[in-house]
Amino acid sequence: MMKKRWFSAFLALTLLLGMACGCAAASREDGETGPLGAIPDEAIPLAGLPPIGITLSPSAPGTAVKEGKSAVVDYSNAADGYVMVKWTGGGSPRLKVQIKGPNCPDMYKYNLRSDGEYDVFPLSDGNGTYKVTVHKQISGDQYTNELAASVEAKLTDEFAPFIRPNQYVNYTDDSDAVALAADLIAEAQVTENLDKVSVVYEWVVTNLSYDTEKAKNPPKGYVPDIDEVLEAKKGICFDYASLMSAMLRSQGVPVKLVVGYTSTGIYHAWINVWSEEDGWVEGIIYFDGKIWKLMDPTFASSGKQSAAIMKYIGNGANYKEKFLY
Repeated sequence: MMKKRWFSAFLALTLLLGMACGCAAASREDGETGPLGAIPDEAIPLAGLPPIGITLSPSAPGTAVKEGKSAVVDYSNAADGYVMVKWTGGGSPRLKVQIKGPNCPDMYKYNLRSDGEYDVFPLSDGNGTYKVTVHKQISGDQYTNELAASVEAKLTDEFAPFIRPNQYVNYTDDSDAVALAADLIAEAQVTENLDKVSVVYEWVVTNLSYDTEKAKNPPKGYVPDIDEVLEAKKGICFDYASLMSAMLRSQGVPVKLVVGYTSTGIYHAWINVWSEEDGWVEGIIYFDGKIWKLMDPTFASSGKQSAAIMKYIGNGANYKEKFLY
């Protein structure tokens, strides 16, 4: 019985969502997105997770702020793995935020809204000093540096950036996706993380279809709206990964939304999850009765789980992690 439960849980585990014909994960107007922020295990202790069903909503209390003439960076909750940034300069300029972490040579690059409301950005690179900069477009690829803030982060635990909403995994207590996740988990009467993953996974891959047209021409600067994805019941790999991340995080499961590449160079999105018994489960995996193997449920469903598809997705060398959100 135990073997069957674990098989079911891991058969459904992580989400390498995309199709060999072209998955447009985390598409950016400038073609860039942030680098992988590796979290050193020895640097961050484990800590208790939040109560299930309680969204750890980001906030900007103003206790630690860097403010300029046209932008604000609120890093009051850096220990919880995020900063909040807003534009106060008026107008509708094209804006970007860059975050340089302590453990990676490159930067996370995001778009920033211009309506005066906060955007939430994760600190996915572990403990240390982050540099957060806000840029405004002058023309083409030319941007001014509007504000720069140095943020010291000592995370409360390794889950901090991966158990809360952010720009890429954007949800609230009122989100339809959160309500759906609660209903699915309650109906299944499961409590362990991998069982929750199995339940959510099964619903997502059964009810959502892959949007090939959207994958061919993803919107510039695209950021998923999980409730819109849920209503449309279709999306690209980035949509699948964002939706599942939100549903699982709202149920107390730490999730890393990962963006990377397949061996064929296709941009791709998937999730890693944390389980009580195994810690972080890296990559899309399933249990074949003997060992854990990498699994990509979008590839599997699009290939109708053919032998060739299963062989491809069972090989971890076919996937390369690049970015965490």
